[in-house]
Amino acid sequence: MPLGLIALALGGFGIGLTEFVIMGLLPEVAADFSVSEATAGWLISGYALSVVIGALFLTAAVTRLPRKPVLAGLMVLFIVGNLISAMAPDYTTMMIGRVIAALCHGAFFGIGAVVAADMVAPSKKAGAIAIMFTGLTAANVLGVPFGTLLGQHAGWRSTFWAITAIGVIALIGILVLVPNLKHERGAGLRGELRAFKSRQVWLSISVTVLGYGGMFGAFTYIAFTLTDVTGFAASTVPWLLILFGVGLFIGNTLGGKAADKNVDKTLLVVLSILVVILAVFALTATSQIMTIASLFLMGGFGFATVPGLQMRVMKYAAAAPTLASGANIGAFNLGNALGAWLGGVTITAGLGYTSPIWAGAGLTALAVIVMAYAAANGRKLVTASQPAAVELSHV
Repeated sequence: MPLGLIALALGGFGIGLTEFVIMGLLPEVAADFSVSEATAGWLISGYALSVVIGALFLTAAVTRLPRKPVLAGLMVLFIVGNLISAMAPDYTTMMIGRVIAALCHGAFFGIGAVVAADMVAPSKKAGAIAIMFTGLTAANVLGVPFGTLLGQHAGWRSTFWAITAIGVIALIGILVLVPNLKHERGAGLRGELRAFKSRQVWLSISVTVLGYGGMFGAFTYIAFTLTDVTGFAASTVPWLLILFGVGLFIGNTLGGKAADKNVDKTLLVVLSILVVILAVFALTATSQIMTIASLFLMGGFGFATVPGLQMRVMKYAAAAPTLASGANIGAFNLGNALGAWLGGVTITAGLGYTSPIWAGAGLTALAVIVMAYAAANGRKLVTASQPAAVELSHV
């Protein structure tokens, strides 16, 4: 395994920690800045919106630049954003720090996925991407609980100081361990935009929005489901979320290996099973044993799609994958927002705390339909290209 993948994974760990740890520290942040928790919640929403913006526009701005220096520069942006958050004297400054840190998120994962895939043999590309995203899953499993614990005992600023330090270590790792790969120079913005003429690129992005949105739509309100429906004590919720994070970690690893063998088949099978898991979860949410099993499997099969989804969009944008890769990272966050919004709509409609899980199952079912069409269309493209290749071989 190339050591550069570890550096990218560490960067992903820091970025994932920045995104998610604030959820456990909102009460402390709100009290420190004398704002309501709803207002403090914009530190999460503002971050997510900035991720989408950075994934598109920041990635577009650096397409002609060598990728290793760009990754290093993005990590500097990450360090600066978290340093501002750690030192913020007021809420507005804190929001500025969050936005700056978020701008690097989509571009780092988008460009990093391309670099990770270029470090290994063609048959191991999805696995390499999965290793990079291991940092994101580790942030959920280990980083968020311990980051929250640190913030609660030593003040929330201590968590952001720790994240800043992680960013510095990741920056050093990128500079030392990530190789200067050949063919780094991008195709330019015009060339990168041409990738979006591909129907398959748009279909892949659509599957990302629907499939990932389905899982996180169900997950967004999971604390209410666990306490109000299943009957778990609130004190057990963090431990159950760690179980969900373990599922993410395992699913990401196994999903990457499976996608290296057959991307489309892996996505079709995993998304179909995820629909079943979500439906069973919604039907059996009153059972603690079934809920524990469903939570673990939801994380596992939900995140097993991530390497394949990222690999697929890069496959069909092979001539200029950087912007398409970044756009797909933005699609993950768009899916988060869509799933959370739809789950909120169902709760507001009085359908109960299992309704977001049903909504997630519905979104994921749509993802299966789109993925089935995309796979069939992809096979037609391969079949259509074969006669031309045979004809050329006889010229």
